Amino acid sequence: MDLLSVLTWTGVIVCLVLALTGLVPVIAAAATFAAIPFHAFVNHYRKAEPYLPRVAIVVPAWNEGAVIGASIDRLMQLEYPREALRIYVVDDASTDATPDVVREKAALYPGSVVLLRRDKGGEGKAHTLNHGITEILKDDWMEALLIMDADVIYLPDSLRRMTRHLADPEVGAVSAYIREGSADRNYLTKFIAVEYVLSQPAVRRAQNVLGAQACLAGGAQLHTRENVLAIGGRIDTSSLAEDTITTFETQLTGRKVVFEPMAEVLAEEPRAVEGLWKQRLRWARGNVTVTSRYRNVWFRPSRTHHLGAWTFGITWFSLWLLPVIMIVSSIGLVGLLFLQSEFATTAFRILWIGAALAYVFTLVLGSLTDGRTSRRSIGHIILFPGIVNTIVMLTALFPGLMLVWLPGLFGATLSGTTLFVLTLAIYIWIPVSMVVAWLARKAEPTRAGRWLTPTLIYLAGYGSLLCAITFDSYLKELSHAEARWDKTEKVGRIATS
Repeated sequence: MDLLSVLTWTGVIVCLVLALTGLVPVIAAAATFAAIPFHAFVNHYRKAEPYLPRVAIVVPAWNEGAVIGASIDRLMQLEYPREALRIYVVDDASTDATPDVVREKAALYPGSVVLLRRDKGGEGKAHTLNHGITEILKDDWMEALLIMDADVIYLPDSLRRMTRHLADPEVGAVSAYIREGSADRNYLTKFIAVEYVLSQPAVRRAQNVLGAQACLAGGAQLHTRENVLAIGGRIDTSSLAEDTITTFETQLTGRKVVFEPMAEVLAEEPRAVEGLWKQRLRWARGNVTVTSRYRNVWFRPSRTHHLGAWTFGITWFSLWLLPVIMIVSSIGLVGLLFLQSEFATTAFRILWIGAALAYVFTLVLGSLTDGRTSRRSIGHIILFPGIVNTIVMLTALFPGLMLVWLPGLFGATLSGTTLFVLTLAIYIWIPVSMVVAWLARKAEPTRAGRWLTPTLIYLAGYGSLLCAITFDSYLKELSHAEARWDKTEKVGRIATS
């Protein structure tokens, strides 16, 4: 074998490995969802029992006048002893009617609602929370601390479903299911609703089984007093992912974190791509801090916690690095197409058949964990990966049929050149879909954005939108851009009945 042949086959092997890296997140997702049925047997309910500790609810609020009143009213309607609840609203120097609304509610519910006002605001959620937590810890009344957002609505039985897990002294914190609850949903909030079904009642059930929770829901996290003190009596202020860091620190101290899928909390989510981009960019940049801070935890099994388990680490990194994996996989496929087209076809089919099967498995199983939301969003479940990605999956499953139908649709003939161009377009679509999602964001403020942005998202897929945001977080970190707390605007669209 001559040198050229050696180099060619070396390139083929390298490209094949690169192409098949795309299977890592596919396998990780399928394996995670495969753990969900075991939640019927491996859960914390055997150690849970009716338990009603004194709960201090801390609510950070900045210009929440449109929503804070309804949130307080709903908290007062919880199926929980009124004398065991105190609501501390920490006003972060609001410039709207927030403090006035809270004072009205304090007069309406004497002894149950407390207004704490910060003179200097704008430092972020964690600083605001710490102001309230410091005040709450000054006496020993509080036995459990509920951290929530100003706009969320707790269903009546949600808190007592959460507190029952604190009857077990080994539990440090409990999280609820944050469900998208807008009364007038649009295309984006419907996609978010599907995402939340998959990432919470589905994935977090699996994390209950596997023994490691990635993140307490920022708007619904309940801590024991002992846990609050064990993690320092304050929330971390060095990152935009304070809820994830709190989750990790709780488990690193040896306390359990439990997800309670039956405790539901309704939240208003962004209705525009720009709002979602800012929110998720904050989350993604926070995860960079988490990944770096806990570098000595990853893939190091421990008897104290399960954060170092290989299953948890692979799942974490396959999601965090998903945009990179998408690009690398496409590079591998394109390289194979030029070096060895037969291998390229085989790798493509393995990759996309695996993706199709995993997608169907995760979507069907995940949807069953919240049938009500899934029934209302069935169209967006089907379109979740995007129209083009769906066509690509069908091409992998039925290549003969699709490669005849697609060219005919566009009036092209299946010459060798046409087939090559079509194949190349399919292979590079994965990273291109992120560019399309980015263009959807850019188109949104234009006159055509009203119809063009949804069209581009439906074509590219909601998952590609999230990957584009994650990729943007890489660029922001590499350029050392300022990490800012961009508040998501809420106007009270939650359906409260």
